[in-house]
Amino acid sequence: MAKSRVQFVCQNCGTVHARWAGKCDGCGEWNTLVEEGSDGGIGSGPGSMRSARKGRSVALTTLSGEIEEAPRIVSGIGELDRATGGGFVRGSALLVGGDPGIGKSTLLTQAAAALAMAGHRVVYVSGEEAVAQIRLRAQRVNAASAPVELAAETNVEDILATIADGKRPDLVILDSVQTLWTDAADSAPGTVTQVRASAQKMIRYAKSTGAAVVLVGHVTKEGQIAGPRVVEHMVDGVLYFEGEGGHHFRILRAVKNRFGPTDEIGVFEMSDKGLREVANPSELFLGERAAKAPGAAVFAGMEGTRPVLVEIQTLVAPSPLGTPRRSVIGWDGARLSMVLAVLETHCGVRFGSHDVYLNVAGGYRISEPAADLAVAAALVSSLTGLALPADSVYFGEISLSGAVRPVAHAQQRLKEAEKLGFGQAVIPAGSEEAVASQAISIFQPAILADLVVRIAGSKPD
Repeated sequence: MAKSRVQFVCQNCGTVHARWAGKCDGCGEWNTLVEEGSDGGIGSGPGSMRSARKGRSVALTTLSGEIEEAPRIVSGIGELDRATGGGFVRGSALLVGGDPGIGKSTLLTQAAAALAMAGHRVVYVSGEEAVAQIRLRAQRVNAASAPVELAAETNVEDILATIADGKRPDLVILDSVQTLWTDAADSAPGTVTQVRASAQKMIRYAKSTGAAVVLVGHVTKEGQIAGPRVVEHMVDGVLYFEGEGGHHFRILRAVKNRFGPTDEIGVFEMSDKGLREVANPSELFLGERAAKAPGAAVFAGMEGTRPVLVEIQTLVAPSPLGTPRRSVIGWDGARLSMVLAVLETHCGVRFGSHDVYLNVAGGYRISEPAADLAVAAALVSSLTGLALPADSVYFGEISLSGAVRPVAHAQQRLKEAEKLGFGQAVIPAGSEEAVASQAISIFQPAILADLVVRIAGSKPD
């Protein structure tokens, strides 16, 4: 019998090495290589245990032809359906990640109960909790009466044999993928080989039967889903469940979706009865704001097709240090440095001897450059001690030359501001169509210096 070959697999990225080394060549991480056998399973490839067969020809077609809409299972939870693009797609695999205790299991328990009450067969398999613990959570979220089928199991072959009995399930939830293991791999549960092989078996089951499979994944301290990144490439969709521990709201964000958009979010509020949908996130993010406080500006942002208004708070204070602090929460620190440089170079506003702190209210995270104008207005307001108008919103991108550049979806942003009672807006020039259709007062600075002059000119004599 041929001697089994030993290989070393990185537990962070899945790179295979012929010999052990302290540092992985693929991702650069230290002490992540683990010895694993390559007798069979994922480590040695699908054809290592049997003779190679002759390939068969497949039918080729053209780009033109009929397009069928992906069949979906609507959960009835509006924010979850929005993030997934309209519901769970039959035959798809979805990966849901998030910090421990953020509410992943609670959300999926509520979704499973809603689908089961609608007549769908839902199977919930937990590898981390006992059935009694899942029942306690179901009682807390008022879902104990739903006919969800529960199991506590980690072996993939046993799971597949269990759900094969009876009617094909419409939705299978596995919590979590890091606890699964399969007989096809010899390594220990939780290793790269086991996670990859187990996920591959469940994805193959989803594609062959038409059942939707949801895999729950842990995240690393950097916020990425733990385990091999190849799992994210194998699944059809990746959702991140985000939220700060000190805040009561949660955001479900799609970062990959083969059947829908990747820029939609679902907003939930955590309570003692589970997760509650937030139909109007702007009211949540703007709650309890101080109207007369300097350094606060309301930014009209976009998340997919949904406009979201959020308050940006800044504090500019004299620094006793030779190198002033730059602290950012909820925004890109490099972008803050760029806005500060533009204000100093083109507007004459000096921040070199001041500490700058920036916070996005409510723990919300902003990723689009349209927040540049709101950040600049808040910084100037904090430095001068002049409060911005309480009924004014800001959005626009700032270039390195100091020009204010237009952004997309100006009309939707202004409509949301008008709906929430805002009477003024500072937006880039070149949005004439959006301006003509709105009833609120508009100021369109061509360059950033125009906005700085306007804020400084509001100082009472």
